[in-house]
Amino acid sequence: MAREARRGTARDRVPPHPDIRTVTLQQVLEALVDPVRRHIVRELHAAGEDLACGVIELPVGKSTATHHFHVLREAGLIRQHYAGTSRLNALRREELDEAFPGLLHAIVTAPEAR
Repeated sequence: MAREARRGTARDRVPPHPDIRTVTLQQVLEALVDPVRRHIVRELHAAGEDLACGVIELPVGKSTATHHFHVLREAGLIRQHYAGTSRLNALRREELDEAFPGLLHAIVTAPEAR
């Protein structure tokens, strides 16, 4: 059996993403209540490009970081895809700005609580 057949294609490995039209403001705000998740959103916004999970320095372990990325994806804030063996994360900037005008700007420019 070919390696590709055993593993599946990269498309098979892409996790499901919600249609932004079905995401509520409540879901987005609940995802952003955690400072680690806000940090991830700010890092993706500042980078302006897709980033691998491990590139963003987080004050949590790998499994907890995975959980945070999952919450952001389920809330429609990020899109994840694979490039080789790396899972890349992209901020759904345009979709969020259309669905929730001004929200993303407010999140990335607000000072962090002390």
